[in-house]
Amino acid sequence: MRKIYLVCYDISDDKRLRKTFKKMNGYGDHLQYSIFQCELSEKEKIQLITELTEIIHHKEDQILIFTLGTPERYKNNDTIALGKPYEFNERRAIVV
Repeated sequence: MRKIYLVCYDISDDKRLRKTFKKMNGYGDHLQYSIFQCELSEKEKIQLITELTEIIHHKEDQILIFTLGTPERYKNNDTIALGKPYEFNERRAIVV
């Protein structure tokens, strides 16, 4: 079962910050500076955590992963946006 996660990070070193951003770009949608929305299976979540664990410095950096629920239950109006409106990035398979 896939779930939607909000991943936020605070990385103190520029080199590790770039590596973290690059890694996150492969897993989800970039929402704001250090915030990504990811739709992941349990296996993908564990893989992401493992890969991020290898990048960060555990005494200086922090990564927070919030579970928002399943894609079927999460709705665009579950998020309150002040200022610019929030647009939910719904991923769908495209058959060519």
